[in-house]
Amino acid sequence: MTRTLTRFVPALLAAAAFIAVSAITRILLALRPEIEVGGAADWMRVFGYGLLFDGVAACYVAAPFVLWLALLPDRVARSWPHRAVTLLGFAALLFGYLVLAVAEWLFWDEFGGRFNFIAVDYLLYTHEVLHNIWESYPVGRLLAALLLAALAGAFALRRWLWHGTGAPLGWRPGLIAVALTIAGVAGSLRALDSDAKNFSTRDAANDLAGNGLYEFFAANYRNELSYDRHYAAMEPRQALRMVQRQLHAEGDGVERRVVGRQPERHMNVVLISVESLGAEFLGSYGNERGLTPNLDRLASQSLWFSRVYATGNRTVRGLEALALALPPTPGQSIVRRPNNEKLFSLGSVFEDKGYAVIFAYGGYGYFDNMNAFFDANDYRSVDRRSIPAGRVKFENVWGVADEHLFDQVLDEIDRAQAAPAKPAFVHVMTTSNHRPYTYPPGRIDIPSGSGRDGAVKYTDYAIGRFLEQARSRPWFDDTLFVITADHGANARGTSRIPVDKYLIPVFVYAPKYVEPAKVDRLMSQIDIAPTVLGLLHFDYYSKFFGRDVLASPPESDRAFVANYETLGYLRGERMVLLHPKRKTEVFHVDRKENLVQPVSDPQALREAISFYSAASYVFRNGMYRDEEQTPPDQRTVTPAAAAPIRRGA
Repeated sequence: MTRTLTRFVPALLAAAAFIAVSAITRILLALRPEIEVGGAADWMRVFGYGLLFDGVAACYVAAPFVLWLALLPDRVARSWPHRAVTLLGFAALLFGYLVLAVAEWLFWDEFGGRFNFIAVDYLLYTHEVLHNIWESYPVGRLLAALLLAALAGAFALRRWLWHGTGAPLGWRPGLIAVALTIAGVAGSLRALDSDAKNFSTRDAANDLAGNGLYEFFAANYRNELSYDRHYAAMEPRQALRMVQRQLHAEGDGVERRVVGRQPERHMNVVLISVESLGAEFLGSYGNERGLTPNLDRLASQSLWFSRVYATGNRTVRGLEALALALPPTPGQSIVRRPNNEKLFSLGSVFEDKGYAVIFAYGGYGYFDNMNAFFDANDYRSVDRRSIPAGRVKFENVWGVADEHLFDQVLDEIDRAQAAPAKPAFVHVMTTSNHRPYTYPPGRIDIPSGSGRDGAVKYTDYAIGRFLEQARSRPWFDDTLFVITADHGANARGTSRIPVDKYLIPVFVYAPKYVEPAKVDRLMSQIDIAPTVLGLLHFDYYSKFFGRDVLASPPESDRAFVANYETLGYLRGERMVLLHPKRKTEVFHVDRKENLVQPVSDPQALREAISFYSAASYVFRNGMYRDEEQTPPDQRTVTPAAAAPIRRGA
């Protein structure tokens, strides 16, 4: 029996090396200062579950090796070329393990957890991602060091590898090994699920208990999550009726008429969603580092909505919320999903009002499917390819510097204002506040590439410069500038949601039309679109799940916050979390929206389930499609139109 197993020594060593590297990775991650796991029992579970998942992943890694060795004729197995290839193959595997371990560390540093569907998505955009990594880290030296370590490991085990790979093996033991390998892999795929390790309410504990490679492929499998299959749900029509009452909608869906109480203002609208601009960077929210002098000045000159929460922690989630005003559904953003064309959107409302509707992005808009989504939803995309080469003095892998993008936006609005003149709606997505945090030299007092603070200060500079240049344009007085963020910079976690990290600024600036005020009411990112349309007094038919905050009673205040798996609903002193496997939690929150303690609140739970169930239902069933705005005299006004429109704090 021992001689029979000798042939599989290289495969066993490959599995053992994988388990060892995975265990060391877990230990190093556990030593990170921000990690909180719990007591000794929790640590035992972390390493117990960790060993289980490491072992299963090691079986997957070693399976091809086992199959090759089992089916190889003895004559070939004994040859020195095959033994040499085996040595090199083992070194390559060991190198791959080490690269994976470093990648896990860097991914945790960026996203606060093990690999998830973001890692899967980014494989589709190797140009941007690989260049970003190359510009942010000493990749060459790091890979060289890992390669030397892998070669050293293979050299240390050379005798066992050389002897084992050439050992004799009968055909019967070979077939048994093949059968056992196939059965073991198939059985583990059926019996083990990534959720089996989620024993704790702490994200760090559950993530540490996993295995990076296993989580990567589990995330690939879960890239899109069916709400009805994985989350607490109610009968779709019941959920829709509850949401209809909240939105004052009638009929089969959520459509209702919104009536402006004053003549419509067909002003230009420039909506700027700044990359990763969490509220914690702004002086107006208490930051004392002086990173945002222009935005802090705007806070006192604008209608400042000070308690707005982003719906997610990725750019495509922010774009989805700002364009569609729809609660986040689990898994991929709608921007990345099939059947996302011809939807009811902020752009479709402006297009029906005769606007030139533009989405402007400083990078290449194929990334994250942005151009395809916006082009299919009544926008015209303007990206890196539209910006003249002579205009671009600085760019990195993500796109041109923000100031060059804003210069292009000025030109686009100028063209829209030329005969035949049209008002313009431009949604601008910036890129400079993103790793590697590089920008043109000499603009601010923080050197380019030195970190997030410099990128925040530069994007603030670019916004200030843009507004000053716009001030000289004849269309400035008739333009509404809306400045917000796509998401916060540190909104991490896979289970619990750090609500405070989802707080983003919203400034509405139009000196001639909007009186400065601070609106300190709980809002969601999906409320921005209908609130802007309310400020313009638009009369239109809406399918938005968001509401005009200035025309809504305070008791309707709520916010939707989510990551790729967990869906959150914040209202009053309650925070509802909806998890896969139909798990639900309700928490009491303090004034800063921090989760304090679990409570029972069936009403809050029903509201959360109804909103998320209805949002998934209407999108999945084509009920969020855009329809041309019907003339007002051909529709019956719903009760929503009877509510008085109030402006101010």
